Amino acid sequence: MKSAVETLSPTRVKLTVEVPYDELEPAIAEAYRKVAQQVRVKGFRPGKVPPRLVDQYVGRGTVLDEAMNSAVPNLYSDAIREQKIDIVGHPEIEVTQFADHEELVFTAEVDVRPEIELPGYDGLPVTVDGGEPTDQEIDEQLDGLRERFATLAGVERAAQTGDYVSIDLSATIDGSAVEDASANNLSYEVGSNALVEGLDDAIVGLSVGESKAFSTQLRSGEHGGSTAEATVTVRSVKSKHVPALDDDFAQTASEFDTIAELRADLAERLGRVKRLSQGMQARDKVLETLLEKVDVPIPQHVLGDEVTYRKEQLDEQLAQAGLTKEVYAQAENKSVDELDREIEDGAATAIKAQFVLDAIATKEEVSVTEADITDQIVQRARRAGVAAEHYAQQVVNTGQLPALMSDILRGKALSLVMERAVITDESGRPVDLDTLTGPREDDASDRPDDAAEQEPASDEASDPSGGDHPPGDGTES
Repeated sequence: MKSAVETLSPTRVKLTVEVPYDELEPAIAEAYRKVAQQVRVKGFRPGKVPPRLVDQYVGRGTVLDEAMNSAVPNLYSDAIREQKIDIVGHPEIEVTQFADHEELVFTAEVDVRPEIELPGYDGLPVTVDGGEPTDQEIDEQLDGLRERFATLAGVERAAQTGDYVSIDLSATIDGSAVEDASANNLSYEVGSNALVEGLDDAIVGLSVGESKAFSTQLRSGEHGGSTAEATVTVRSVKSKHVPALDDDFAQTASEFDTIAELRADLAERLGRVKRLSQGMQARDKVLETLLEKVDVPIPQHVLGDEVTYRKEQLDEQLAQAGLTKEVYAQAENKSVDELDREIEDGAATAIKAQFVLDAIATKEEVSVTEADITDQIVQRARRAGVAAEHYAQQVVNTGQLPALMSDILRGKALSLVMERAVITDESGRPVDLDTLTGPREDDASDRPDDAAEQEPASDEASDPSGGDHPPGDGTES
């Protein structure tokens, strides 16, 4: 077998493979055995039909096609190894010559990992937010806690913003009722803008028993994006009373006797979460700063596959939520084209990050140990709420172990760069990554609500590039 490589671009090559006929004879013999299993000839058991009868019943061409289809993937893999090509995708193979007793010639165009000239990454300067909570942030936590202990009391006046009302809501399109936009005795906070557009303006000023019609654009469901005629009727009006911020409130809302003690506890909890946020922010900014310093050509086929995958994921999520892409874009104050561009930019950045971190891992001789894999599986299984053994079996059965190992490798490479970075907060104080630990698991139930939202909640935390199917894992078979 002879093979030659032609560089088409920094990220794509064309491989030409020539195979003499005698090297194909084992594949042809195996093809005869396989085809013979499917031929029924009187006097011969399945699989025992002689080649001359196989030729007579199905034709020599069928056997040659079977041999070619079976041999080409293995020949391609051999050529890839021979030429030491680092592929990152699936090939486009074309057989250009093959006839009986003649050599087989085929070409394969495939994306390859680009050569990257890594920049210096020791001492990358990165600035993150401060790690200590401000008085305003603590006040916001206290206000949120007060809201949780607020009470409602009926009032005999027209509804105002901030009131809680019980309403009947109906909507029609061209005179036909819209079931998923109708409800009776629905509790609603005026001013929350949580239901249909224009509802808050319609309710304000209505007293119990009064109704008002208004036009609205439905946000979701079967008629998402359509204009409907809606009517709201107020059944009750209640005003919210928030407790005073004093020691009595501290004793009611917590285990503390004074508001000063409650405030100090909230400050400590919020500080832990802010320090965790510092670590996550440092991680993102170190990667962003690193990527700004290097130019990486992106394989277009790999990029196209990643963009398609991300768009399909978004479409599935929107479908599950009963939303269209147009309605979602409008809610985000963007056009559909802007959404698509964001997806494309995000895909390109993720692929670039994967290539750069892979290159650093190679340069620094970073490796993945069995303990690394076990630790990652345990973490992901816990987040998924399944047994680690079950999660590990899923990873193996679905062929995701190489991707998992790539995620771990990239994470370790980024951690190495972070250790060498110069990280300061917005006031210029050095930030020690070793101290950036988040809330303990036993604190999860009572940490500040708003702060809790800053914790990582997905497997993306393990893959710094943001992808879960790395482009560098194309098979060679």
